[in-house]
Amino acid sequence: MSLWLFVLWSLTGCSQTDPSPSGTSLYFPPRSDAAWETTSPTELGWNTGAIPGLKTFLTQTNTKSFMILVNGRIVMEEYFNGHTATTEWEWNSAGKTLVSAITGIAGQENLLNPDNKASDYLGMGWTSMPLEKENRITVRHLLTMTSGIDDTKQLMIRSNLTYVADAGTRWAYSNVFQKLTDVVAKAADTGFETYFNEKLKNKIGMDGYWSFGPIFTIYHSSTRSMARFGLWALNKGKWGDQSVINEAYFTESTRTSQDLNPAYGYLWWLNGKTKFMVPNSQTVFTGFLIPNAPADMYAAMGARDQRIYVIPGRNMVVVRMGSSSNPDSPDFAVSGFDADFWEKINAVIN
Repeated sequence: MSLWLFVLWSLTGCSQTDPSPSGTSLYFPPRSDAAWETTSPTELGWNTGAIPGLKTFLTQTNTKSFMILVNGRIVMEEYFNGHTATTEWEWNSAGKTLVSAITGIAGQENLLNPDNKASDYLGMGWTSMPLEKENRITVRHLLTMTSGIDDTKQLMIRSNLTYVADAGTRWAYSNVFQKLTDVVAKAADTGFETYFNEKLKNKIGMDGYWSFGPIFTIYHSSTRSMARFGLWALNKGKWGDQSVINEAYFTESTRTSQDLNPAYGYLWWLNGKTKFMVPNSQTVFTGFLIPNAPADMYAAMGARDQRIYVIPGRNMVVVRMGSSSNPDSPDFAVSGFDADFWEKINAVIN
């Protein structure tokens, strides 16, 4: 039986914040104001001589904002090119992790079951696939990019949702995850953003809004709100001692979700696996997703190099927002950017 089915549907109470590896409890900034505790690289014993090289790299790669949290406290917070602490920017596909979270919350409230057919919420005939094939697609398949729907079409209209493979037999990164917003809205009997704001955004003090365009569904927020979500993820779905999502579900969402692409959970990217796949390809690559990043890292990764890296072993969250580091390759990349970025970060923190 799936771990999700076994425990997800039980609501959990609040628990004490887990201590960090250094024995310092995680700090959570207030939800209602701009106060946020800080610590310095010097206090952490970091190599401060490498910080100028990191900042130069950030400016050279079109970065607009950058943050590092350790134990929940801000260690570095930098803004470039007119970007400020209050400027909102697009998460792109890094926002898929928000959809993963809110789907899990709807599950724990018994509003949906991930092993139910997607058509239980979207209605029969939501694709152009033969009905027998459509009926094989579950909510979980949408969470794991294994629906079997054609991944070459970005506009999620019925005529584009055509059959390529049986659900569960092919991993392919695509916009079909957007259907989860309709699943949640139907299950909760309210607008998706209304439910998202009540159940996640407001509980951890985020700002921001969803943009539902004809092709893309994208979240926009300040950098600190992106960091808040990363901190919440570091604490496995709790904000301080408040459980926002069942920890068992969150843990499952940041583990390998299927055998086809071990580096993928429930819309989260996972480092430290023996092989991985990337968008727009059926090639299976050997080795870590980002070889020089911590093996225990899980990440929200979006086009134009929007990033939230969560590193449990260091109680660290790293956030990057900006334009594409390589304008000639602006789409999602397990790109040279990630490896170069971690080379600069490692020079500072190690």
